[in-house]
Amino acid sequence: MIYSSAVEYLYGLQKHGIKLGLAGIRTILSRLDHPERRYWSIHIAGTNGKGSTAAMAASMLMAADYRVGLYTSPHLVDFRERMRVDGAMIPERLVADLVARIKGVMGTDPPLTFFEFTTALAFQYFADAQVDVAVVEVGMGGRFDATNVVEPVATAVTTISMDHEDYLGHTIEQIAFEKAGIIKPGIPVISGRLNAEAADIIQEAAKRQAAPFHRLGSGFDVQGETAAFDYSGLGTSHHGLSCPLLGRHQLDNAACAIALVQVAERSGLRVPAAAIRNGLGSTQWEGRLEVVDRNPTVVLDGAHNPEAAGVLAAFLADFRASHPGSRVALVLGMMRDKAHRAFLQTLLPSIDELIVTQAAIPRAASVLELRESLVDLMPSMQMAANPGDALSLARRFVRPVDLICVAGSLMLVGDLKALLRGWTLSPVRG
Repeated sequence: MIYSSAVEYLYGLQKHGIKLGLAGIRTILSRLDHPERRYWSIHIAGTNGKGSTAAMAASMLMAADYRVGLYTSPHLVDFRERMRVDGAMIPERLVADLVARIKGVMGTDPPLTFFEFTTALAFQYFADAQVDVAVVEVGMGGRFDATNVVEPVATAVTTISMDHEDYLGHTIEQIAFEKAGIIKPGIPVISGRLNAEAADIIQEAAKRQAAPFHRLGSGFDVQGETAAFDYSGLGTSHHGLSCPLLGRHQLDNAACAIALVQVAERSGLRVPAAAIRNGLGSTQWEGRLEVVDRNPTVVLDGAHNPEAAGVLAAFLADFRASHPGSRVALVLGMMRDKAHRAFLQTLLPSIDELIVTQAAIPRAASVLELRESLVDLMPSMQMAANPGDALSLARRFVRPVDLICVAGSLMLVGDLKALLRGWTLSPVRG
């Protein structure tokens, strides 16, 4: 099998949709002789922030000279972004080899979903690559997510807010219950800044599992700005840390990542202070307040729900405060099932122009659908169905001192990154 055929096969599995449950992934991993048990794992859930936290934790572990696997989703441009070893994407030939190998042990069982197959592929790749530790990001929810077969040395729930309601529930309490499903007996749990309802559910789940629970703001904390901040808690402190990822919210993600590697030490992982400092300082994570151009500044951000919009709004407000008289143009594209109005309402005080567009994926809301739902909030909006045309249109409204922000979907961010690289857009990336 060649790489293009392997990826085509994987994308074809998307016709099976999303299937919450662990039976399929357990069966295939059993037939592969449980690759997920051959290395330490750190398991991270959350509505927002879990990918950044995972990237930071992986970077610190690499700085401590461990061989590190990182499994995240979705990818922005290249499927291989989902699984990395020591920061490098999986080679194309190994994707092809592993797809053929896993297909060979599936037999006549019901087909796996795209995410189940991809998760099995990642776990087998990490085992073959002989990683010491894998940092694993939950795909959606937690309790029935395909990643929830790992036996971690530490877990985290970064944030909890409304998202994926059709699968996870329509209240914060229901969503928190699903994310608490990654908590394992006796395994330490790290949480970000949760609201009271979510925190109670996570803490109660930890108590039932006799799992030590450490919450940001009480058990550990962080102060400062991403360029220079201090961490304290869990018996240690670090001063003058820095992280290149933009946005004040990344301080919380950094704190959770530090706490994760701290509590993992009881299982044998050792991450010295120098590795924490150097790992955080060298973290890379695309598509999250990522600056891709200057004069004007162009920022790509995968924010796609109201809570993430609040984080983005704070960043835009900071930009305007530090650039008096500047203007902000928002290029917005979202999936049909997201809260379009709540997202834009959060950003309205921080933007001057709105251009709606759509990602090259069937689930994307069309520009007409977005206009219909948002026109009363911003009647002067512009429309451009092609993301590249939308970015060009935004450039007409701004000066070199201004900012263009592309947001609303990681798929849209991926489309524009692909266009900037001269790649062809892929319609299947979920």
